This record gives sequence, structure tokens and C-alpha cells, in this order.
Amino acid sequence: MKKLKLDELNRVGVDEFKEQEKLPVIVVLDNVRSMHNIGSVFRTADGFAIEKLYLCGITAQPPHREIEKTALGATQSVEWVHFETTLDAVASLRADGYRIIGIEQAAGSIMLNTYKPDFSEKYALIFGNEVNGVSDEVMAQIDECIEIPQFGTKHSFNIVISAGIVLWDFFAKLRL
Repeated sequence: MKKLKLDELNRVGVDEFKEQEKLPVIVVLDNVRSMHNIGSVFRTADGFAIEKLYLCGITAQPPHREIEKTALGATQSVEWVHFETTLDAVASLRADGYRIIGIEQAAGSIMLNTYKPDFSEKYALIFGNEVNGVSDEVMAQIDECIEIPQFGTKHSFNIVISAGIVLWDFFAKLRL
């Protein structure tokens, strides 16, 4: 087995990426504190070719050196917008016909492995703050909640791990 070199990966350029069909998903970051987490979500969003990233509340915005450390240029390819509050983002998404989904551990949540996205829908996936998760105010506004099954002693995954797991699952179910 031979590892491929970067020029053998046949990746699209930024301009081609911006023109290609996107996964019908907007990722919403609800007051995410860590700029490394924000950058990593940008990079993951690029990898799965999502529509857009919504940065809400205290979530930092590019350009910033600490975001770029983990984004590795994905802030140039992934479209993003900042909202003063996550509730403002949710209102905008709802007006645009998105299904609003919180990624959280909650009463009545649907386990990710059993969730079946509808090919005719557009999705907004909300990932919460590293300590408090998706805010209670936002949870009161969602259409449904998806939970990632866990089997260890910890109570949650890091936001970047959660985003990677959920985006891969949506990508696999909607595109593969």
C-alpha cells in the first residue's frame, strides 16, 4: 500500500468547491468558545461540502490566526455568516425552510443511527457550547433532536467529534 501525495488526491480548488453541489446542511455553532474547535468545524464542513456555517453569539469569526491553525484554509472555501444570537439564526433558517435539529442529549431525542433524513428536506444542525451544549432557549425552538449513542464513562463528545460523526452520517445517508 502506498500513501497518496497531495497532488495525487485530485481535490477541487476553492473556486470549483464554491460551484459544486453542496450537502443540504447548514451547521450552526451556538456560542462555541474554542477557536480551535471553530477551525476544525470549518475543515470538517469543507470535507463534507456543506452549504454554509452559521457562527452565532460569542463564536469567533475569521480571519483569526487561532481559527486558521485547525481550519487550514477551509475558511476560504466554506461560506459562513455571523448572527448576534443563535435564535436570530434559527428564525432565518426557519423562514428559509430548513428543518432545525439540535445535536444534544435530551428527553425524546432520536438516536443518530436510527435517524433517516428526507432527501427533499434542507437541514440546520445546531452544535452547542463546549460546557453547556445547545442553549435552553434554542432547544425550545428546534424541530427535533438527534443524539449520538455513547457507551463509555464520559457524558459527551467534543463538539468537533460530534460534528464529524453527524456530518459523516448525513453525508452517507444523503449522498452514498
